[in-house]
Amino acid sequence: MVPRRTPGATLGLLTAVALLLVGCSQPAPSEEQEPVVLEVGATAEPVGLDPSTVSGAGTPFVLLYNVYETLVRLDAEGAIRPLLALDWTVSPDNTTYTFNLDPQAAFASGAPVTAEAVVTSYERVMADEAITDQISSKMGPVESIEALDEDTVEITLSRPSNQWLYDMTGPTGIVYDPEGLETLNEQPAGSGPFTFAEWDQGSHLKLDRNPDYWGTDSRVDEVWFRYYADPNAMNTAMLSGQLDVISNLTTPQSVDQFADEERFTILEGVTDGEVVLGFNHRTEALSDLKVRQAIMHAIDREALLDTVWGGKGTLIGSMVPPTDPWYEDLSDAYPYDPERARELLAEAGYETGPTLRLRVPNLPYGPTSGRFVAEQLRAVGMDIQLDELEFPARWLDLVYTKGDYDMTIVAHVEPRDIDNFANPDYYWGYDNPQFASLLEEADAGTPEEQVELMEEAARMLSEDAAANWLFLLPNLIITTTDVTGIAANATGLSFDLTSVATSD
Repeated sequence: MVPRRTPGATLGLLTAVALLLVGCSQPAPSEEQEPVVLEVGATAEPVGLDPSTVSGAGTPFVLLYNVYETLVRLDAEGAIRPLLALDWTVSPDNTTYTFNLDPQAAFASGAPVTAEAVVTSYERVMADEAITDQISSKMGPVESIEALDEDTVEITLSRPSNQWLYDMTGPTGIVYDPEGLETLNEQPAGSGPFTFAEWDQGSHLKLDRNPDYWGTDSRVDEVWFRYYADPNAMNTAMLSGQLDVISNLTTPQSVDQFADEERFTILEGVTDGEVVLGFNHRTEALSDLKVRQAIMHAIDREALLDTVWGGKGTLIGSMVPPTDPWYEDLSDAYPYDPERARELLAEAGYETGPTLRLRVPNLPYGPTSGRFVAEQLRAVGMDIQLDELEFPARWLDLVYTKGDYDMTIVAHVEPRDIDNFANPDYYWGYDNPQFASLLEEADAGTPEEQVELMEEAARMLSEDAAANWLFLLPNLIITTTDVTGIAANATGLSFDLTSVATSD
């Protein structure tokens, strides 16, 4: 039996002040009372409003936990906690999960969150062809979903899965209002402390406080996510008082601008965001291990981190951040060695090196990382054609969907996303049955076996040079000093504002 935690209080700063703040409710603003408004600067805009049918991190960043809720969720330390479920039990063979819903839980429409609503949401994720593979694949172990009564859901897996419950803390586990399923991409229908108000693409997305929220009430009436293509413009807006929060400082070199402790608070934590130099394994040259290894040796990743991200972040050597139980420091597996890179290219039969297209998104790290990587690969004899693509639409279309690229650089921020390498249809095209088998064994094993096998899988990716993991993004958040309740760590996809408060 897993104990329940008060809804809406699971990802705040774990201090006595924050806990006191989330324990207080706030009445709806009267005509005489000015609404409490939070202005948040952000970079990655959603491409749609239904987290189950659109790709990219921009949608769950805004909506997960704020507008949409799950049976269970991640806290700031990466632990699984109750949300819509009061608690849950697991059968001795680890295949049957029984969730007891909070009978007070309700959608913003006023309809109760029932076991049937859970069944409807999850069966849709499993059966609807419009659902993205990233979402639907996480329901792969599920054999059946049954409403035992109005507040009890039983989910049976076809096999034990250590990963399944963890995945249910993200977009896959969202419980949607059944009455709103037909219009989710225009009007989100959730049960969270905020409701969707408006979206002006390229400019802002606004959330309003849900006055009838079933859990701990929000202390903020309006949240405006302001989108900036130019991170320096976002910094200027913060310095001039137009913003209350920079959700993730994407110019770490500029952090000293916010050193005035009377005006600003700097939160520095960890993320799951691996900045990956991804290889298209369907490209002839990149199907050759020696070419991939040459690329690994040709790039001075420490110098890249200093140049691109102000030295902030962590060097990693596989698709595992230090917060995962099976993390192992593999960052030195391919030390910077241009001469060895040239030797490997010659062994692969390239006198002058292959010609490769490097297509990067116009996200803050993209163009600078792309130029750095291109220069270093050209230095060992490779012909690199560098293209900068508008993100998200252009990059998602050409790279992610059509696979029209040889290499790309993008941050993969999904928690425990190493399993993407087990899917040969994923945009990388990496096809290694032995790796996929290791992940399956790890998922079905004991917790101890899972750690051991996942470590082996991570080493396999590293040895196979399946990608070049340039660095792990830090979580750098800037707030005004009157803002509290925002967690330093980004352990999942949500920019969780369920505990935020402001003294203004």
